Amino acid sequence: MIHSLPVLAQVQQLEPNPLETFIEDPLLPSVPRPLTSFEQRKLREQLNTLNAEAQTQLHADNDNVAFKIWYRELRLRRVLGRLEEIKSLGRVGEIAWNRTRTEDVQVINKRLVTLQELSEKEDSLSSALLMALADAYKKLHALDNSLAIYQKVLNNARQNNDSIAEEAAIRELGQLYLAKFDYPKAAPIYEDLLNRSQTRQNILEEGVYLQILAEIYGRSLQPENAARIKQKLVENYLSSQELELIPSLKTAIGKDYEILGNPEIASQNYQEAYSLAWSFQLFGAAAEALTQLGNLYQKYDQNDYALQIYKNLIQVEQLSYNYYGLMRVYEKIGQIYMVSQQYELALEFFKKGLILAQSLNYKQNDFLAYIQKANTRIEGGKIKKEVSP
Repeated sequence: MIHSLPVLAQVQQLEPNPLETFIEDPLLPSVPRPLTSFEQRKLREQLNTLNAEAQTQLHADNDNVAFKIWYRELRLRRVLGRLEEIKSLGRVGEIAWNRTRTEDVQVINKRLVTLQELSEKEDSLSSALLMALADAYKKLHALDNSLAIYQKVLNNARQNNDSIAEEAAIRELGQLYLAKFDYPKAAPIYEDLLNRSQTRQNILEEGVYLQILAEIYGRSLQPENAARIKQKLVENYLSSQELELIPSLKTAIGKDYEILGNPEIASQNYQEAYSLAWSFQLFGAAAEALTQLGNLYQKYDQNDYALQIYKNLIQVEQLSYNYYGLMRVYEKIGQIYMVSQQYELALEFFKKGLILAQSLNYKQNDFLAYIQKANTRIEGGKIKKEVSP
């Protein structure tokens, strides 16, 4: 007969949940009874003192002591009503999350779920209780719970025809979906918020929602929607006279059209981006636009046009003292000349690139290899001429 060995985990006593066991406390009457208004006010003051003590311990890096005090405070808060307890749970839960105290986050979240279930059994949740729960869940990063609560807040607002509360709930839902990286659900919410801001002709709000939508469609790999939104954002910047923000945006639109296989519109956006950036002396944005334009021409084997663009880019990089950028331009020009078998010109630009590479201590070996290859081709051409009849 085989006897199994006792398992240590089976005999160990688990730590009691500090929020499930209500311990008698000297701050409460010895006989359970409802507190008078005066007693409630006095208890709040005492609990605020406990919170301050816990904060002091936390700042002294005595985290365990701090949370022991907070758990006492949280147990006592329930005497003051469910709403007050939920708000306090959210406050302490946020600290637990920030301190990566996973077990404490779970304990507090469990208590919130219990309070929600109790409240729903007793009656429909009041607006104040819903908002407190949603806020507490959000502080604990319990995003699914928070989403469910804000959906109820939204439904209540619509039933009550409260447009202000409705829009506030929609904004919260949008932020939560973004926090979950759930772009398919975030997108229609921010499209709705965008339409509302446009109806009010609120240019500032419109700009904010357009920026968020541009990021959503960019991250969810929807270049067509991304380009559409970014073009609206260009119009928004024109209306608000934020013209210096347009060049980089036009370059981004160009990239979207490249992905969509529309090089003509991509080229147009890059050129507009460069012209506007140059007029504002935004050399970084101008260089980015020219770089993308040159790459586009190279992609479609229009090397002559690419050379013209890169030679303009030399001036821009020089004006912005961007020596890394200048080195890369010399490299690109040299490579184009190598393809067109203009080896002497290629050698000239590779030598310029090598000077910068040596000063920057970056890619020296690459340029030395380019130079060797160009010299080999030049020497090979000379030998062919010498042996030809």
